Amino acid sequence: MNAINRRIAQELQVAETQVTAAVDLLDAGSTVPFIARYRKEATGALDDTQLRNLEERLRYLRELEERRKAVLDSIRTQDKLTPELEKQLLGAETKAQLEDIYLPYKPKRRTKATIAREAGLGPLAEGLLANPALDPRAEAEKFVDEAKGIKSVDEALDGARAILVEKFTEKAELVGHLRENFWNRGRLVSKVRDGKTQDGAKYSDYFDFFEPLTKLPSHRILALFRGEKEEMLDLTLEPEGAAETEANGERAYEQAIAASFGVAERGRPADKWLGDAVRWAWRTRLKISLSVDLRAKLWQNAEEQAVKVFAGNLRDLLLAAPAGPRATMGLDPGFRTGVKVAVVDATGKVVDTGVIYPHEPQRRWDDALAILGALCLKHKVELIAIGNGTASRETDKLASELVAKLPGSKMTKIVVSEAGASIYSASAFAAAELPDLDVTLRGAVSIARRLQDPLAELVKIDPKSIGVGQYQHDLAEFKLSRSLDAVVEDCVNAVGVDLNTASAPLLARVSGLGESLAGNIVAHRDANGVFKTRTELKKVPRLGAKAFEQCAGFLRIRDGNDPLDASGVHPEAYPLVRKILAAAKADIHVVIGDSKILRALKPKEFADEQFGLLTVTDVFKELEKPGRDPRPEFKTATFMDGVEKLSDLRPGMVLEGVVTNVAAFGAFVDIGVHQDGLVHISAMSKTFIKDPREAAKPGDVVKVKVLEVDAPRKRIALTMRLDDAFDARASSGGAGAGGRPQQGQRQDFAKHAPSRPATGNAFAEAFARASKDAPPPKKGR
Repeated sequence: MNAINRRIAQELQVAETQVTAAVDLLDAGSTVPFIARYRKEATGALDDTQLRNLEERLRYLRELEERRKAVLDSIRTQDKLTPELEKQLLGAETKAQLEDIYLPYKPKRRTKATIAREAGLGPLAEGLLANPALDPRAEAEKFVDEAKGIKSVDEALDGARAILVEKFTEKAELVGHLRENFWNRGRLVSKVRDGKTQDGAKYSDYFDFFEPLTKLPSHRILALFRGEKEEMLDLTLEPEGAAETEANGERAYEQAIAASFGVAERGRPADKWLGDAVRWAWRTRLKISLSVDLRAKLWQNAEEQAVKVFAGNLRDLLLAAPAGPRATMGLDPGFRTGVKVAVVDATGKVVDTGVIYPHEPQRRWDDALAILGALCLKHKVELIAIGNGTASRETDKLASELVAKLPGSKMTKIVVSEAGASIYSASAFAAAELPDLDVTLRGAVSIARRLQDPLAELVKIDPKSIGVGQYQHDLAEFKLSRSLDAVVEDCVNAVGVDLNTASAPLLARVSGLGESLAGNIVAHRDANGVFKTRTELKKVPRLGAKAFEQCAGFLRIRDGNDPLDASGVHPEAYPLVRKILAAAKADIHVVIGDSKILRALKPKEFADEQFGLLTVTDVFKELEKPGRDPRPEFKTATFMDGVEKLSDLRPGMVLEGVVTNVAAFGAFVDIGVHQDGLVHISAMSKTFIKDPREAAKPGDVVKVKVLEVDAPRKRIALTMRLDDAFDARASSGGAGAGGRPQQGQRQDFAKHAPSRPATGNAFAEAFARASKDAPPPKKGR
């Protein structure tokens, strides 16, 4: 255990005592958010990112030690464990190294080499290797024995070769060296499969493609492997990086094997036979096995990077700016099935629902405006959230007209991501939360609530369904889930949770709780009313001292008996607050939020053995800004009028949009045309950036310029460097084809705007009727 802690400390570049303290806390059942927030003295202020890395490495190294023990036990039972071998096994730093050393001793099915040994051909193989001056055929003649299944000299030599090939391919040092060399000098080659040129058009970039293994980015690896899985591409790993050096490269690997076993061409009788055995070992065994290993390494590296990208995007999305507790109307757009409508009050409670049909085929535009207008006035709607799926821009136009016709309402409309809304609608939780609503209307409720508080609403959805990853369906389920669950846990606890309004899924993500305790809290709240103090949590069934310790600091009680319960100060630190109040000679209601009083005191004067300076400093910060929300200020993007579909785009246009996803190669931006555009990493900043998230995160409002539109493949190239010149090779064609105007032609964007249903007195009359009678909107089916 000490060795593991020491190694993690070296990797994280922190003190071993910090790692030991963190490991002890984790083993005792503490969560990463709790340790990062409330045990800073013990860990030397390791943050949540460091602790997550520590936790991951701890898991890996413990698995490595378990495997090491199993390997040692296995070899020991074979009575083959020598002091030198044991030293090698104990020195293996990775699972791959450990398995390389174990390979010769690993129980295996009967191979050709095994059968040859059983037939007594081991001495022939070892004798020729040790003394190449011997004549192979003459020596083999001595081992011909029909009773043992060796009927000829050739059979004897074949068996001896099989023994040497196995010997050559099981030398750990050699295999490790060849694998490293293959990785550093090899390349991945992709070719289109015969007859798949048309079907595999989306993989056309990889029809005749190669790239060094060390330079392949994660997204490209995942794309290539998916193309192979879909039987559109053939992938091969070549040990050398250029075709003209391939033959020499193959010989270099064979020479490395030969040198490792003292095989050389010196004109001796057995030299040619031994050389053939070396070539056979490389071409039929090592090259194939190393290719398999390196394919696995490519996949593992790509998978780790993809999981990291997904986790980073999810964090940004969950920590997106909340619009806050304001009455909100959610619109889930659709054409034939209509636009689903849900109005929620400031607390997220559903107060009205319905379906309107403003678009094709019914085109009941005025009636839709009248119904929405009545709902807005009735419930004092401040925000309109519009899902960004099918019919989004058409519905956004409807909302724009509604806002214009109700200037006194001061409403704001925002297009929000509806990713995962349909998953939530059909979930068991949605059925329990909104039992009286049709499944089609629950999506509109989710859209409205995620604008009010993205974090509180998105935790109800499986993170994998939120759609901010790259090739997520190709990734290992357990790796992705573990990483995303950690992100959700960190985000929820960073923001804090209102104990009296939070849903069970949100409470379940709080440190120390889970689905069972979260359900018990909600049941207790329903039966006994709101919590007045944090200590009342101890009355919740099965919520013991450890769970209380872990969760209490992250739960907030607004307007409770103790103002501290609305802050991030942990109940265990309340005695410290009383000392601060005594020094300030003021009541908690006076001190809390008063920076002038607090800054007149010196935190270090309150530090002692129980509460270190780090904890005291944190308490002062919380008292100054109790329950502060780390999320940014809410702001929205404005889509350009008249730009509503792909054919409306022209190279050179400067548009405002919202970043929807960030991948390793760039960022996708919603510019309001039902197809996200891509800003390649090279076009995101005027200075070099290694990670696209340095320049943009999901939810960011950005300005972009259109560089190129590829209408057939539905691809839009954008740049965030607004002084970039757009690509002169952009798609050609007239208006509506995604082409550019001819040089000198005026780019009149307005003329490409699609027609809108006419409105006028019909709307006024319909709205008057709706306002007067306030009829219930038509329910979804």
